[in-house]
Amino acid sequence: MSNYSDDTHGLASDDTGERSSFDALLDGIAQACIVFSGVLLVFLIASFGWLVFGRYVLNDTPTWVEQSSLLIVVYVTCLGAAAGVRNKTHLSIEFIREGLPVLPRDAMRYVADIFVMLFGAFMAWQGGVMVLENLGRPIPMIGLSESWRAAPLVVSGLLMMLFSIVTIVQRLVTHLGR
Repeated sequence: MSNYSDDTHGLASDDTGERSSFDALLDGIAQACIVFSGVLLVFLIASFGWLVFGRYVLNDTPTWVEQSSLLIVVYVTCLGAAAGVRNKTHLSIEFIREGLPVLPRDAMRYVADIFVMLFGAFMAWQGGVMVLENLGRPIPMIGLSESWRAAPLVVSGLLMMLFSIVTIVQRLVTHLGR
């Protein structure tokens, strides 16, 4: 999480400083994305170990590893990006923004959150189009529908939108409460 004053986790809390159950739910969803991505990374490493063992010891290359690896990388990337939006660990350049006076700094935070929200909406929409268009196309070597490659775009895009909207609302509530 960010150490800057735009850290909005817990802004929807009561006077005792306890976080809302909605914040806890969103944090749990982000944590589930991270855990699932971690499990997929372990599987990815194990499958490449099997690839090397099969190729050089058994002299029988498992052909499914390449296509499954490409699929796994999409899931890890998309779910990690969504969790990064919630945890504010995504790529950003803060030193310029944090050096500005309060008003332009706050405006830049809102603009950045709105861009992330719009990007998530576009990603979810286009991912949905790709899911629908590729239902009947199988992925070579593993037989799953090509739609499985686009599904994480939809999920990640929706999560990015949700996390951004919540951040914007919590920041607005905080600013209006001052």
